Amino acid sequence: MPRTPKHPVDELLPVGKTALLGLQHMSIMYAGSVAVPLIVGSALKLDEPTIGLLVNADLLVAGIATLIQSVGIGKILGIRLPVVAGATFSVVNPMIMIGAQYGMQAVYGAMIASGVFGLLIAKPFAKMIRFFPPLVSGTLLAVIGISLIGPGAAMIAGHDTGAPGYAAPSNIGLAFLVIALLVLFTRFLRGFVSQIGPLLAVAIGLVVAIPMGLVHFAGVREASWFGLASPFHFGPPEFQAAAIMSMCVVMLVTYTESTADLLAVGEIVGRKPTDSDLARGLATDGFSAVLGGVMNSFPDTAFAQNVGLVQMTGVRGRWVVAFAGGVLVVMGLVPKVGAFIAAVPEPVIGGVAVVMFAMVAAVGIQTLKKVEFSGNHNTFVVAVSIGVGMLPAVSLDQFGGSIFFKNFPDWLQIVCGSPITITAVVAFALNLLFNHLGASRRAPSDVASDPAPPAEAPHA
Repeated sequence: MPRTPKHPVDELLPVGKTALLGLQHMSIMYAGSVAVPLIVGSALKLDEPTIGLLVNADLLVAGIATLIQSVGIGKILGIRLPVVAGATFSVVNPMIMIGAQYGMQAVYGAMIASGVFGLLIAKPFAKMIRFFPPLVSGTLLAVIGISLIGPGAAMIAGHDTGAPGYAAPSNIGLAFLVIALLVLFTRFLRGFVSQIGPLLAVAIGLVVAIPMGLVHFAGVREASWFGLASPFHFGPPEFQAAAIMSMCVVMLVTYTESTADLLAVGEIVGRKPTDSDLARGLATDGFSAVLGGVMNSFPDTAFAQNVGLVQMTGVRGRWVVAFAGGVLVVMGLVPKVGAFIAAVPEPVIGGVAVVMFAMVAAVGIQTLKKVEFSGNHNTFVVAVSIGVGMLPAVSLDQFGGSIFFKNFPDWLQIVCGSPITITAVVAFALNLLFNHLGASRRAPSDVASDPAPPAEAPHA
């Protein structure tokens, strides 16, 4: 009896290829992931050794979550797709506010409670997948990609617009060199070499950055070979009601973002997640919050830039991502390895990152191609969702934080400060309003202005 061929997602590539492709995933996500502990630690005025412990714990938990997402644990955790997990930026402002008011013990107590909340609601939340048709998921993916261009630009130009070296031409030139290399490698290289084009671009960018004085290996020499904060480094967790409510809202934001990314990965690799698959993927985010609360880390979400990398390279194997997860675990346990990766200048990573973020937006546009736009209000739904959703992404302070809703209550700032959450809520509501409630009524003006497509080329 002939053996059923493996789905590309489950294929095992040769060890060498798996290692290089896994390192590529890790290099793409590293800067975005460690930015969270650096920002939170600095804002709460923690000393450098403590911030270093937060970074190590962050990498360790991200590696474990990535391993779980790609390999899976029975019918409980892991979507078993090439999903890279990393610390979510949605947690930055709430953690800073909670830490400043109640202390770090309350931060991690709230995180543990929100993780338990996430585990409990993972399956009910996954049932909402039917409310994420291409109209909603495509719009949401487009906004995820577009809204992340800002953080990508900050990697290149700098995070403080008031700093003397902000937007240095040398940094911008280095990033554009990396982008140009990526374009050339994608156009002219073939096969496996083409698939590791982003990693090659980063490697060449690193070499070019050395004589520019942008690479500093002092941190590598000073870093220890082994180091990890003990569980509950700041003391026993404290459970403050207001802090817990804030972090539970963050968990809902994280689930919204992850849902779009998980659906996108399934679309790219040709394995559409079922409700159960999605529930396991979301539950992994909840588990990461519980683990992060114990290990002094941060909640994780599916990283959009790595979704873009899967789309760009066409490498669909989940074991490649599993290798990346293993590397992250090693980096979390061996600070010297993490310090070496940290030596790669942000403009180098940023050059690749902006392309990866834009790839996510492109996946969203591809998804919207499946939507029927003739004789209905779907164009209007997309326009309002993107217009309203992008407001917090384009109104920023000098450090890149959203200030559009700064005069609103803290809990509302947590929700509305995320373009992803606002877009999800608006697109979801407008899709129900125009396509489910009274959907039989059509707008004559739309019919007149949007003629039906030719019969031989119907929309999907």
